Amino acid sequence: MEIVHVYTRKRSEFGRHCNFSDCPAKVCVDIQPDPSLADNFVLRNPVDACVQHGSELSEHEANTERVEVESRGVNHVEGGWPKDINPQELEQTSRFRKKVEKDENYVNTITHLGALMEHCVKQNNAIDIYEEYFREEETDELEDEAPSAKTISVIRDPNITKRTATHLSWHPDRCKKLAVAYCSLEFQQNAEDMSFDSYIWDLENPNKPELVLKPSSPLVSLEYNPKDSHILVGGCYNGQMTYWDTRKGGLPVEVSIVETGHRDPVYGAIWLQSKTGTECFSASTDGQVLWWDIRKLSEPTEMLVLDITRKGLLENALGASTLEFEPTMPTKFMVGTEQGIVIACNRKAKTPPEKIASTYSGHLGPIYALARNPFFPKIFLTVGDWTARIWSEETKESSIMWTKYHLSYLTDGCWSTVRPSVFFTANMDGTLDIWDFLFKQNDPSLSLKVCDEPLSSLRLQDNGCVLGCGSKLGVVTLLEISSGLCTLQKNEKNLANAMFERETKREKILEARHREMRLKERAKSEGQGVEAEEMLEESPEEALNRAQKEFFEVIEAELQRRARAEAQQPGGKVKEHTEEEVVAQGEEGELPKYEEEDEEKDAAKEP
Repeated sequence: MEIVHVYTRKRSEFGRHCNFSDCPAKVCVDIQPDPSLADNFVLRNPVDACVQHGSELSEHEANTERVEVESRGVNHVEGGWPKDINPQELEQTSRFRKKVEKDENYVNTITHLGALMEHCVKQNNAIDIYEEYFREEETDELEDEAPSAKTISVIRDPNITKRTATHLSWHPDRCKKLAVAYCSLEFQQNAEDMSFDSYIWDLENPNKPELVLKPSSPLVSLEYNPKDSHILVGGCYNGQMTYWDTRKGGLPVEVSIVETGHRDPVYGAIWLQSKTGTECFSASTDGQVLWWDIRKLSEPTEMLVLDITRKGLLENALGASTLEFEPTMPTKFMVGTEQGIVIACNRKAKTPPEKIASTYSGHLGPIYALARNPFFPKIFLTVGDWTARIWSEETKESSIMWTKYHLSYLTDGCWSTVRPSVFFTANMDGTLDIWDFLFKQNDPSLSLKVCDEPLSSLRLQDNGCVLGCGSKLGVVTLLEISSGLCTLQKNEKNLANAMFERETKREKILEARHREMRLKERAKSEGQGVEAEEMLEESPEEALNRAQKEFFEVIEAELQRRARAEAQQPGGKVKEHTEEEVVAQGEEGELPKYEEEDEEKDAAKEP
């Protein structure tokens, strides 16, 4: 049955708005029930009904402007030949060239065009169109910017039982990957369900690790191979060495034997500069440094016992807590020990005792970080107890610069890779300190509260802009540092070098002074030398007053001498000299003796 309702309207009313009005309901069609349809009814028991609890979403579409793309090309063909010469025939073209080159008009034209071309070339050499005229203003803006850092990502240990992020290692080729070693370093505090896994994270997906590394024992250290980014070497809690090839999955390719490895946790594992790219070395608190080739991890290739008495006895060895190696100095390396002593070693020495070159003592507890300055390799940084110290290889008895004593223990530190005077330290209270010794030496340039738990590890990207901070609960926080702290300032290298050389010279003077005092004290105790006794009887205040008096007498004599010399010059004006000018000239070499003595006395008064 077809239901049709026809609306009729005059032609003149087409297009006019409808004018509706209220009217009572009217039955158009009445369909009576059909009893025969009841026979087709089927009873369903039970009845399944689906209910959707999710929120209903509507689908929207947006049509953007269409991009019209055209392909265009230019076909360059050789031309300019006369009609009677075929360009494909080498003989015809060479004959025509010889004929043209003999023409006087050709020679004159080339000479004329050559002068114009020479003028254009000289103009290009004289004017650099890419020269930046206002580079200094940009540097000034960077210097005025306040130091800051912002969190760009947070990576958490996916396990229920949290472990310490003991070591971080950035991917050598692309800085979008980070390898993190997880291990609980608290002795006999490991739970039964604690995982041994460490992870490689992709920073673009920080919620899930890209690769799970499954060692036989928790990893304390983990390092990417700088020559082959697919290879990683790790030092385990039980003293074993192991390495992975990420192309083969998360299981280790080879593991060293327990009997030939370390007896304590491996706190340092570093790749060496070698032709094969397969050599590395490790250090542990058992007092040994072992060299390995990952092609044969069954036994170490070389061994060194860290016995500073140079007897080679393992029971006298100092436990290594950190390891340092600079690729530009392939035969030298340094070891930080639990006793607060830095041991400088030379691998190429003939005998094992000679491999321990020198020692540096200055910390009251274990050294947790040791790093050479990337711009000045003879300057290195140590972090231990409550301070960070900067050393020079030339001064053995004392560091040349140091930070103030913090209220909480320092756990790690590293240099900036782009600025020679900037370094970073991590504290037990979860604070990250960024120091710029050219700008401020008493306090950090920026102190940032990263987390509530203690920080355990630091690692800076090679570009110097992103810093990874690992914590005791396995949280790795990635911080982006402001451009002022990761951009090399104008003349900064020279200023930093001058600062380090000045402080090194000061420490050398103090070392010589202390050595002299010890000799005099020894002479006095042995009853030799009356002069030594008289010098030792002089109090520090008297010595300081005597040095000051001699210093100012020399300044006064120099001022009078210059005044007389300028007064004798014909038509010359007498120039007044200040004490600062004379002191400055003394620094240049005219008055070194008294200035150095004054520096010695001032330094001797410091605790």
